[in-house]
Amino acid sequence: MTETLWYTRCPVPTASGLAHSLGWLGDTAAQAGLEFGVLQDAGPELAAHHFLHDLSSLVREGGNVPAIAARAQGSPTRLIGLTWIDEAQAILVGPDSPVSTPAELAGLRVGIPAWAQDQARSFPRAMALHGFANALRLGGLTLADVIAVEVAVERNPQVRTVTQSERRTTTWGVEDLLRGEVDAIYVKGARAQEVAAENGLRVAVDLDATESKRLRVNNGTPRPITVHADLLESRPEVVIGFLAQSLRAADWAAGNLDGVREVLQRETLSGPEGVVAAYGANFHQNLHPSLSDERVELIGVQQQFLYTHGFLAADFALESWVAREPLERARELVESGKVPA
Repeated sequence: MTETLWYTRCPVPTASGLAHSLGWLGDTAAQAGLEFGVLQDAGPELAAHHFLHDLSSLVREGGNVPAIAARAQGSPTRLIGLTWIDEAQAILVGPDSPVSTPAELAGLRVGIPAWAQDQARSFPRAMALHGFANALRLGGLTLADVIAVEVAVERNPQVRTVTQSERRTTTWGVEDLLRGEVDAIYVKGARAQEVAAENGLRVAVDLDATESKRLRVNNGTPRPITVHADLLESRPEVVIGFLAQSLRAADWAAGNLDGVREVLQRETLSGPEGVVAAYGANFHQNLHPSLSDERVELIGVQQQFLYTHGFLAADFALESWVAREPLERARELVESGKVPA
């Protein structure tokens, strides 16, 4: 095994992201005699492992499309935790559109990002398809009731740390919508809320408003924490320590909303209004990872959607992916007060 514990995450609310920002993940690596590295800071060659997860010393918390696709392609990962934070998923229409209900989406031209370089990197397409499928279902419709129009997407997206001066959006299809080439697009997240406001776009369907979690399943809901099997087998104490620090950070976040917002504004490259609009007033109280039956069932819903729509190289048994013991032992550490401060 290498002498570096690698970590990668997406710019969204996560307990591990907070633990990293607070310096606790680096402390865990140092106590194990390892260096600590973040893929986003390591250059494009290493950063590619964010999608493929074939780096043996990597722990990843990020969107589930690349994680599930990597597993389906044979990457020997294990699922060690799931989080659920609603991310302001919505279907947007132009400022003059009369559409305001799911049923009124029937017959519209909907913007669907094109395929990227591979299945794992095609998460924008998967997100839009599942977002529209869920919105249409609310109106008693299916994807067969709309006209899919491909919109341009970066074929080889890069995972990297960016500064505020390099701020950019990961909302696809805005220009197409403004030009009238499509009638509706799917968006999610803090920056997406700001993009909608900046361009006068209207929310036709607020997916977060539905009570059914199954109709809110998408790339970030639920969000998996995965680890390469080699790391789990050779250094289980490192994986347990990582999870313990994440649980500790979730406890810290529950009583420190201002601190969490400060971190997230840097992570999401959005303003405070965008963070509040995207994640709600109490999101900081629900960052704890778990492997509850409900969350495992919901990641299974996403797995089957991805398989049905061509995003997976093969199907696989979900339970063969799940490793429950590390999180159980991490929780015991936290409850006993034995996590190093």
